[in-house]
Amino acid sequence: MRMHWDALIAAVQDRGEYPSREEAERAARVVLALLGAHLVGEVRAELAARLPETLGLVLLNPLQAHEPLPPERFIRATAAWIEGATEKTATWDVSAVLSVVADIAGDDLMNRILLQLPPGYDLLFGHPQPG
Repeated sequence: MRMHWDALIAAVQDRGEYPSREEAERAARVVLALLGAHLVGEVRAELAARLPETLGLVLLNPLQAHEPLPPERFIRATAAWIEGATEKTATWDVSAVLSVVADIAGDDLMNRILLQLPPGYDLLFGHPQPG
């Protein structure tokens, strides 16, 4: 079931403690664009189908990553895309967005997403995997 735009942005705004919806929207767009560059096939399409249509398109239409970025580089890339961001604020943005994405995805899809990503992304999504 597709999540509504207002509900997703409100959830990101709440998780990220952003003072404005615009900040939550900016974080969601950047993080989902970068995430989409790392996901392929059915997993990416299934996640996109659960997001609001606009953000689903952001996830589906990114530039493809030449290689999967480790979590630390994903954070640095996020910081580079957000004006005035630092690695610390980008970590906050990534966690706010990806924790909401994990809730939307559910356990089965979340496990398939994590299989496509380098080790350590489970922590960015707020879903630590056992050892």
